[in-house]
Amino acid sequence: MTSLLAAEESVIPHHTQVTVAGLTFNLDTIWSTLVAGAIVVALGLYMRSRITHGVPSKLQLLWEVVVEAVETQVRTAIGPVAPFVVPLAVTLFFFILIANYLELIPTMHYLPPPTGDVNLPAAMAVFVIVLVHVTGIRKRGAGNYFKHFLQPFPVMLPFNIVEEIAKPISLSLRLFGNIFASTIMLSVIAFLFPFYIVPVPNIAWKLFALFIGAMQAFIFALLTIIYFGFAVGGAEEEH
Repeated sequence: MTSLLAAEESVIPHHTQVTVAGLTFNLDTIWSTLVAGAIVVALGLYMRSRITHGVPSKLQLLWEVVVEAVETQVRTAIGPVAPFVVPLAVTLFFFILIANYLELIPTMHYLPPPTGDVNLPAAMAVFVIVLVHVTGIRKRGAGNYFKHFLQPFPVMLPFNIVEEIAKPISLSLRLFGNIFASTIMLSVIAFLFPFYIVPVPNIAWKLFALFIGAMQAFIFALLTIIYFGFAVGGAEEEH
């Protein structure tokens, strides 16, 4: 029993917490979030200083590919009525990507991936969904926007409301679950395998985690675009 408890404590991440005015804050998540945000800002400023109309650098080429892909998705799903969705989706993609990749750093116990803490994905999901509803009301008007909850039939109103409530929950838990599970797997590998074997499964899993981290960032950004598309759908024709 003691060995099982020791294994559990070694594998399951524990947050460094502080309580202020009855509220508990995960300091490691806050610190990791600030680090990921600082990296995104630093890369953006660096790329801006090195941008060229000639042969692009690898960073500029990556940025252009992502921005072009997002612009295509936004044009297809939304049209020209909400141009701010492009920088929002691009920012979310790069921030989540870098936040996910923090788990690949060997000192992950000191700098854990903030997306592995459900609080950050939940906060981002709530922010996105609230902004989606605000944008839908502004673009279509309150009457026309809330009318879509009665589609295709008024009897669907409670189901459509449940669907809207489920959106931020599914959006956040999808991201959190994958990154948290990946972090657990890295800890399990380090705990179960002898030190001379650990590098082999560790490298194999980290390569897989690269794919998972990029895929989850892409899915979050794509669903953001889709949700905005649902909210402002038909706004261009109405105007």
